[in-house]
Amino acid sequence: MDSLNWCLSVVMHIAIGLVLLIYLPISLVLRLLYWVFLRPFVKEDLRGKVVLITGASSGIGEQLAYQYARRGASLSLVARREQALRAVAKTARDLGAPDVIALPADISSSEEAKRIVNETIAHFGQLNHLVANAGIWSNCSFDEITNITAFTRMMDVNFWGSVYPTYYALPHLKASCGRIIVTTSVAGRVPTARMSFYNASKAAEIRFYETLRSELGKQVQITILIPGYVESELTKGKALQKEGEVRVNEEARDIQIGPFPVGHTEMMAKIAVDSACRGEEYVTWPSWYSPFHMLMCLAPELVNWFSIAFYVTKEGNSLSKRILEATGAKKFLYPASIRSPKIKTEMNK
Repeated sequence: MDSLNWCLSVVMHIAIGLVLLIYLPISLVLRLLYWVFLRPFVKEDLRGKVVLITGASSGIGEQLAYQYARRGASLSLVARREQALRAVAKTARDLGAPDVIALPADISSSEEAKRIVNETIAHFGQLNHLVANAGIWSNCSFDEITNITAFTRMMDVNFWGSVYPTYYALPHLKASCGRIIVTTSVAGRVPTARMSFYNASKAAEIRFYETLRSELGKQVQITILIPGYVESELTKGKALQKEGEVRVNEEARDIQIGPFPVGHTEMMAKIAVDSACRGEEYVTWPSWYSPFHMLMCLAPELVNWFSIAFYVTKEGNSLSKRILEATGAKKFLYPASIRSPKIKTEMNK
């Protein structure tokens, strides 16, 4: 039996090697031809289209709403904070959205997800894009957690908060040959210390939507956004803390982000909407994060070594934070919008 397994392993390695040897050169040529000759001319016209965006009250979701508005789409905006959501809706109208509705909801609830999809269809009569964007962050070591049951919220919001609206929106997206755009994270591909639950939730999202893409084929196109650090309430330091409360913790944020530059969300949103309208399957931004995908495939031990060296704290401090403080790089690498702990607050949400 052992010799049979060994033989099968050798055969599989050789077979996959041969497939890659043939496929990769052809794939690279076809991609190059697409980028040069087709990509500049392939773009969906969003005028008259309806877009539902979750997590739309701030950060990436807010900027995605504005980008869709500038392109003439009507919007159904969803988030927990009603006052902040209505402010985003007003700005979206001012930017050119023909019609905007604000639907306060907790997207981690199946019934709430069903309600917001039904209300969107009742109001607009169609749905063309679903943007599953709602999410929360955590940045503490697993053994520091003092309320482990609170961390079920990670999967509830980040994973199920995307899956529920997708489930209820899917029949309408099939009818319109629409698109799903889901905001995941580089953390789902390249896991680093101090974000175990966040990494796991984002990895689950990526795998779910990759599988769904295979199941749906051309019925509904799926674009998976894989952002690195971009300006938002998360990179302000708003996260699920070790005791189970969601609040701003700038010190923990500085340990996690360290001396990495934080990208501007408006640019990320523009690139994301443009890419989705071209039918692209993945969008990694800032683009300098892209090589990490290959690094994780070819040398995962380097990622693990870096994670230990950079993020594991010693005497309450970490190498990432020490570099940040020693260089004074925060004022250059962190946008002004995240250097203040102030966030949109409403009913302690």
